[in-house]
Amino acid sequence: MQEEIYFSYTFGMQETVAVAVLLLMLGRLIKRYVEVLRRFYIPAPVVGGIVFSLFTLLGHETHLFEFTFDQSLKNLLMLAFFTTVGFAASFRMLVRGGISVSIFLCGAILLIVSQNALGVGMSVLFGLNPLMGLAAGSIALTGGHGTAAAFGPELIKAGLDAGLSVSIAAATFGLVAGCMIGGPVGKRLMLRYHLKCGSKDGDNSEMVEGKLTMEEKNINETLLFQAIGYIIICMGIGYIIIKGISALGIVLPAYLGPMMVAAAVRNFLDVTHRRLPLHSINVVGNISLQLFLAIALMTLNLWELAALAVPLVTILLAQTALMALFAYFVTFRLMGSDYDAAVIATGHCGFGLGATPNAMANMETFTGANGYSPKAFFVVPIVGALFIDFVNATILTIFIGILA
Repeated sequence: MQEEIYFSYTFGMQETVAVAVLLLMLGRLIKRYVEVLRRFYIPAPVVGGIVFSLFTLLGHETHLFEFTFDQSLKNLLMLAFFTTVGFAASFRMLVRGGISVSIFLCGAILLIVSQNALGVGMSVLFGLNPLMGLAAGSIALTGGHGTAAAFGPELIKAGLDAGLSVSIAAATFGLVAGCMIGGPVGKRLMLRYHLKCGSKDGDNSEMVEGKLTMEEKNINETLLFQAIGYIIICMGIGYIIIKGISALGIVLPAYLGPMMVAAAVRNFLDVTHRRLPLHSINVVGNISLQLFLAIALMTLNLWELAALAVPLVTILLAQTALMALFAYFVTFRLMGSDYDAAVIATGHCGFGLGATPNAMANMETFTGANGYSPKAFFVVPIVGALFIDFVNATILTIFIGILA
């Protein structure tokens, strides 16, 4: 018989957002004083959200209190974030990046499929729901916390009750593991193949989209209005498309429509040589992501992880080994088997298990000791920042459709 909760409270939408903002501020404060969190690029909403979820875990285990939160704004923020992901999917940028960007993107796609195949296979061996393999696969690892928080509810709908908790836990593990294996993989490649840097010169600050104009740097009301307008319109059109498709009996995730519409708008404007307020769109997307993550993490049910601890850790250790072997044997060879390829392999460990900032940190540390690689610092951020989330979300939608 379940014990009665002593105190229960339901937070409305305004209260939910207020708590999320407070947790964001708490996470940033904690990161300011805890070096290891900064070193591994653990996002502030993850820090604050996990602190709060540990607090709710205490209430659950002691039966002293429980909280319920309004989820409506979380879903809106998720749609806004994935819409901004769509705006980043520029075919022109892919072509401009040349053959190296296309090859690395193909390698990243192969890794996504491999991560999900390994995760699903091991989940079946453990006698678990195969969807857990996706939660501990590219949802959390290549996708990171944003994709984990977005796809967690989709996994729950598909039948994996602990989908959100497992995804968030795996994403946090991946951030740390990605930073830990990148350097050793790159060093081993240098020693094994006697690689040397062609030049010690370079500037690690080169941006994917080129330098921002002064207008883009100085965000104002006009640019923000344009950015929000593009996002909202694409969300609306995307919703209508998804609703129309569902009327035909085909069920697709709500985020897919806005993301695809945004990608179409971006590429149409590229072809017609018109500019999007991309910097402002990214700012809105980042704010949406942080609030979305804070709300998602503060509603985590950590007690759902207890029964999955051993299989989850085993799957994640296997995923870490897969990433190291993939970077060493596949990424390195695909990218040319030279020094630049070794740096790219080091970076791939970062965002293949964690996020693009982890990839950049891996490469900056590695090249700081061994010499700069302009090619790596151009290729990796283009794929990691512009294309991987878009591709990953599309592949995951297919996997969930097959397994659900």
